[in-house]
Amino acid sequence: MKLAVIQNLPRLGLTTTTASLGSPLLSPRLSLSTRRLRNTSLTTGAAFPRRKKDGHERASLISAGTVIMAPAIEFDQFILATFFASLFALVLVFVLRRSSRDRKDDADSNRSKMNRGLVAVSSQNDPVSTEEDDSGIDVIIVGAGVAGAALAHTLGKASLLESAFFSDSRKFLVCGLQEGRRVHVIERDLSEQDRIVGELLQPGGYLKLIELGLEDCVKEIDAQRVLGYALFKDGKHTKLSYPLEEFDSDVSGRSFHNGRFVQRMRDKAATLSNVRLEQGTVTSLLEENGTVKGVQYKTKEGNELRLYAPLTVVCDGCFSNLRRSLCKPKVDVPSTFVGLVLENCELPFANHGHVVLADPSPILLYPISSSEVRCLVDVPGQKLPPIANGEMAKYLKTQVAPQIPPEVREAFIAAVEKGNIRTMPNRSMPADPVPTPGALLLGDSFNMRHPLTGGGMTVALADIVVLRDLLRPIHSLKDKEALSKYIESFYTLRKPVASTINTLAGALYKVFLASSDEARTEMREACFDYLSLGGVCSSGPVALLSGLNPRPLSLVLHFFAVAIYAVGRLMLPFPSIKSFWLGARVISSASGIIFPIIKAEGVRQMFFPRSIAALYRTPPLQ
Repeated sequence: MKLAVIQNLPRLGLTTTTASLGSPLLSPRLSLSTRRLRNTSLTTGAAFPRRKKDGHERASLISAGTVIMAPAIEFDQFILATFFASLFALVLVFVLRRSSRDRKDDADSNRSKMNRGLVAVSSQNDPVSTEEDDSGIDVIIVGAGVAGAALAHTLGKASLLESAFFSDSRKFLVCGLQEGRRVHVIERDLSEQDRIVGELLQPGGYLKLIELGLEDCVKEIDAQRVLGYALFKDGKHTKLSYPLEEFDSDVSGRSFHNGRFVQRMRDKAATLSNVRLEQGTVTSLLEENGTVKGVQYKTKEGNELRLYAPLTVVCDGCFSNLRRSLCKPKVDVPSTFVGLVLENCELPFANHGHVVLADPSPILLYPISSSEVRCLVDVPGQKLPPIANGEMAKYLKTQVAPQIPPEVREAFIAAVEKGNIRTMPNRSMPADPVPTPGALLLGDSFNMRHPLTGGGMTVALADIVVLRDLLRPIHSLKDKEALSKYIESFYTLRKPVASTINTLAGALYKVFLASSDEARTEMREACFDYLSLGGVCSSGPVALLSGLNPRPLSLVLHFFAVAIYAVGRLMLPFPSIKSFWLGARVISSASGIIFPIIKAEGVRQMFFPRSIAALYRTPPLQ
C-alpha cells in the first residue's frame, strides 16, 4: 500500500490535534507558535511518516482502524466581535479627525479672509441686517474723498452714449442719452476735513476735472491759480512755467484747502437723485465664490448692515483697511511732511509753487487761499523731533528757517511760534492689483507716490475718466463676464498717466535729497542747472510733472539727459581719470534711482501696454 506523504508544509502558526474514532474531538487553539502543521493522511487504516525535529525521516505506523481527520480551526467567540468593533472604531476616528481638520481649515480660511477684509456671504443664522441683492444699486463706493466723490458724480449723472456704424461705405453716428448709475456712497465722516495734503491740483488734473464736469468745484472756495514753479538752491533761483500756450486761458493749476474742495464735490454728487451719501464705516467686503458681492458696514447709529451691488469701488484713502484683499500692498514711508500755515505774506513769485532744495530735503510753499500759504517741510525717515516738548519748534527755527526765502522767513517763524504744527507721513505704494470680480481699487488706497510733485489728485481723476469710459458702453453691470474684462482693462489703460507721474515723483525726490555721496551731489546740482537752461530742458520736465504730457519714454529721456549733462560738466575744462570715474558713478547713481521705480511700476505696462492681454473693446450697441 502506498503511503501518502505530504512534505514541506508552510508554517501557519497553528497547532492541531487529531482523534481516533469514538474519542471526543479536542478543540484546537489559536497559537502564535511557529511549529509545523503535522503531516496528515486521509486514508483509513494507512500509516504516514512523521518528520521529527532532528530532520531525519522515519515512518511511524498507526494501527489500522484509525481515522486521521483534517485539522479543524475554531476561533474564540470574542475575536470576530473584537475585529469588527476595532474596524468600526478606526473608521469613526478617521471621520472625526477629518471633520475636525475641515473645520480648522474653514476657520483658517475665514480668518485669512477677515485679515484681508473679506467676509463670506451666508444667509443662515446671520445676525446682521441685510439689504437684498435686488435693492437696485449699481455701484457701491467706499469713501467720499477726492476720488470717491468725483466717481459718484461721474457715474451717477446721465451721459451721452455715442456709437458708430457703417452702411453703404458711409459712417453713421448714433447718439443716445444713458441714464446715470444708481450709486451708494459710504463715507466714515461726511463733515469737512482739515488736511495738509491734497491741496495742489496740477493743470493735467484740472483738465480731467473739466472732462468730468466738475470744474466748478474749485470755485467759491478761494482757490488760487498756479502757473508754474520757482526753484531755490543756495541763494539762486529759477522760474519754471507750465506750457499752457495751447490751452484756454482758464486752464492752469489750482491750490486750495482740501476739505473745501472735497465738500464741494460731495455736495454736487448729492444733488443727483440716484446718488446717496451715507455716513458709516465699512468693516469688510462680502465675498462669495471669489466674487465680491457688496460690503458690510456700521451705520452712524451703530447698526450693522450689509449692502449688495454688482460693482464695489474701494477708495478709502491711504489708510485703507480693505486694500489687502484687492492688491498686494508694498507701502514705503520715505519721509514725513511737517505742515504749517503762513499768514498774510507774499511769496517771491505770485501764483507759483515754490520748491527749496534745502538740507537735508526739500521744502514746499504754495498758496491755499488769498491770505494763506502752505509750508511743508520734508523730514527724511520716520523719526521726528517731538512736538509736545518743543523739540520740533526748535528744529524748525534753527535748521529750517535759515533756508527759507527771506520774503516769507518772518511769517514762517511766526507760524512756528503759534504752535499749530501738524505732521503727515509720506507714503508711496506701486499699483499691484489682484483682479477680483465685482470689486475695484481707486485713489490712494490703490496707488500712492511721494507728494513732492502734487500728482495724487491728477492720477485719481485720470483713473476716473478711464473707468467712466470703460463702463459707459455696458448696459447692465450685472453682466459679470463683461464687467470683469473691462475692469482688467482698466489696470492697463491707466498706466501712461499714472506711471509717468509716479516715476517722476519718486525719482525727483531722491535727486533733490541732500547727500554725502559726491555722485548724488553732482546729480542734484546738474538737475537744478538743467532746469535753469530753459526751452525744452524746462518745459519738457514741467509738462511731465503737470500731467500735460504723460509719456514714460519722455520721462526716461529727460532723466538721463540730466545725468549726461552732469557728466559733461565734469569733463570741463579738461577730462581726468577722477572725472571719468565720478561720471561713471553719476550714471550708475541715476540708474539706481530710476530703474527700481520702473520695475515696481511694470516695464511692460509702462512702455508696451499694447502687449498686455487685457484690451479695450467696445461692445455692440445695446
